[in-house]
This record gives sequence, C-alpha cells and structure tokens, in this order.
Amino acid sequence: MKKNRKLVRANKTTIDGIKFQSGLEAYMYKCLKDAKIKAEYEGEEFILIEGFFLDTESYERTARKEFADRGNKRILPIKYTPDFIGDGFIIECKGRANEAFPLRWKLFKKWISINRPKTVLFKPQNRKDCDEVINILKK
Repeated sequence: MKKNRKLVRANKTTIDGIKFQSGLEAYMYKCLKDAKIKAEYEGEEFILIEGFFLDTESYERTARKEFADRGNKRILPIKYTPDFIGDGFIIECKGRANEAFPLRWKLFKKWISINRPKTVLFKPQNRKDCDEVINILKK
C-alpha cells in the first residue's frame, strides 16, 4: 500500500453552493430539503476532550523514525463536527468509516448523553437509511 493514501475516497459534491464531503451527505441534504426539515450542514464543532499540557517525558517513535521525547508540550483537543444539526437531532452520514471514527463516535455519544440528553442521533450508511431518517423525523 502506498504511503499517505486515503483508504476511502468519497466523491465531493456541491449543491446550492455547499461543498459536501461525500455523495451520501449530498443525498441527505436533498432529502432534508425536500421534506422541509431544517438542518445546518457542519454547523457546530464539539470538543469531546479538552486539550492539555503534558508536563512529563513521553518517548515515542516520530514521523522520521526516531525514538525521541515527545512530551513536555501542548496536546490538542479531540474535536468532532457532525454533518447535520437540526432542532433536537444530529445526523452523521457515514458510508465507510475509517479506523478512527468508531472511537470518536463513541466519545461523541458520551458527550451528548451528558450535555444534550434529549438529542436524537442518526448515523445513516446508505440512501435507504437516509430515507428512513426522514420518515422518523416526520413523525
């Protein structure tokens, strides 16, 4: 396998001047629009774990294949931006997840359960699922 190559290649699509990261997101947008359900695309970023300063040594292999101290520096927060946010619901369209997504999704669910417990989460993985999301939201 070649270096720096994405495992999943999503087709970026533009509709109504909005650049979607995948065809599934674009389809979900069309479904929401046709059903007259208001939702904002990538409207809010959530901080799942705050950044911090690691004030100890941490020996790890670097990108240059060196084993060196990577400690005593600021560690960035873990953030998450869902695809669509509406009134009382959040939709994350995910055709094929990369290896980091399941952990981030689990952290996001934990954040939602604590901070917005009445929010309904949807994770459609295909067009049929998107249609089902619309049916559930219409009820």
